[in-house]
Amino acid sequence: MSVPLAKQIALIMVDMQPVFLNSIQDSEYITDRCRFAIETAKLFGIEVIFTEQSPEKLGKTDSTLLDAAPHAAVFSKTTFSVFGAVGLTEKLENAGIQHLLLAGIETPICIYNTAIHAQAHEMETTLLQDCMGARSKSDEQSVIQFLRQKSDCHILPSETIFYSLLNDAKNPLFRDFTKLVKKHGTQPG
Repeated sequence: MSVPLAKQIALIMVDMQPVFLNSIQDSEYITDRCRFAIETAKLFGIEVIFTEQSPEKLGKTDSTLLDAAPHAAVFSKTTFSVFGAVGLTEKLENAGIQHLLLAGIETPICIYNTAIHAQAHEMETTLLQDCMGARSKSDEQSVIQFLRQKSDCHILPSETIFYSLLNDAKNPLFRDFTKLVKKHGTQPG
């Protein structure tokens, strides 16, 4: 069982590498929220994709996130947009993906560039606000404000998006989903 339209959606975890995580505020909270998004995506039948910025120099994705989706595709990139990763656009097209859920770091750089490029590719785009982070909170807020005002991106908390996809408490996945909500329900700080 999956949620309706799940096969048209992909969750992209952008550059959740320890080298970047170590430089942002609330990194443990953001990592846990990303783990929640990954576990929920798997439950709902949504494809999970990881990107890594220059992993040969900067290291691989956080191992706890990779462990949460061991069969997910991982794309290496040097560009700030995930659309520069060799093979990623083709994977999305071949899978019939029409909507991206974006999570990861950093919001003012790679998330921003990816969101802009997704719009240029005519893909619906949702930023999971509680699953993103940045070194500078003021830069992050400026980018979020810009994207809200000047783009077609949706910027909402992950639970809001996943409850919307679930649609009904009678959905057979509801009980397992609420277990994930409780498991990952802590706030930062």
